[in-house]
Amino acid sequence: MRLNSPQINLITKACMKASRSLIRDFGELENLQVSSKGPGDFVSSADKRTERILIEELQKAHPDYGIITEETGIINKSNLNNKWIIDPIDGTMNFLNGIPQFAISIGYEEDGEIKCGVIFNPILNEMFCAEKGNGAYLNNSRIRASNKKKLKDSIIVTGGPKGDSKIREKIFSEYIKVSNNVSNVRKFGSAALDIAYVACGRFDGYWQREINYWDIAAGIIILKEAGGFVNFFDENENLPLKKNILATNSNIHEELMSLINKKDIE
Repeated sequence: MRLNSPQINLITKACMKASRSLIRDFGELENLQVSSKGPGDFVSSADKRTERILIEELQKAHPDYGIITEETGIINKSNLNNKWIIDPIDGTMNFLNGIPQFAISIGYEEDGEIKCGVIFNPILNEMFCAEKGNGAYLNNSRIRASNKKKLKDSIIVTGGPKGDSKIREKIFSEYIKVSNNVSNVRKFGSAALDIAYVACGRFDGYWQREINYWDIAAGIIILKEAGGFVNFFDENENLPLKKNILATNSNIHEELMSLINKKDIE
């Protein structure tokens, strides 16, 4: 039986409270008020309400903690040591189209390191959680990354470029290169769940360029505690909340990283 820290208990409680209205909204998609926030990127009233509930719950316990969120931005900027990193609905387009592949994602960062995190799909009632040193869990069952040893036998998941990406062709080229060297590549539309699925062995690896930090913060600790490996590559110091991530079962990590770094020969 896992022992939860006060932080994990707090995150779990916040997720459960926020998910109640989210489940109702998912059942009444035609009534949602949707506003555009850029090409290919939409935000719903459900997104904003979910974030508000999460922030309220977390601030009741720790009003001084910093918060990084997708919609609101940064709260309590002066606290650099303790931060909640929140994505209220990771997989918004799936949500808006009635696809039950989305999640609430909350990570807790202390002194620059993710210490614990929760990824919760309220429709499937799957809660992935982990804290440093205590293992990773799906609901109450311990999870481990897969034991695939070879890239050619692996199922990899990715997200692809956003509509306004300046490196679309590079990302598509990379996608083709990986596709030609693995068993299959999947695109499910939720980065948080993608990395959680690597943690529980459903996928063997995940990579994506230009992903937001709040999409993957919770997943980092969940995958690490499940025996996987995470690193960032081609970092841009001017965009600290944008990441290029590679996350795997650890066995195929070097092989996949080498493939991504391999220069195409004309």
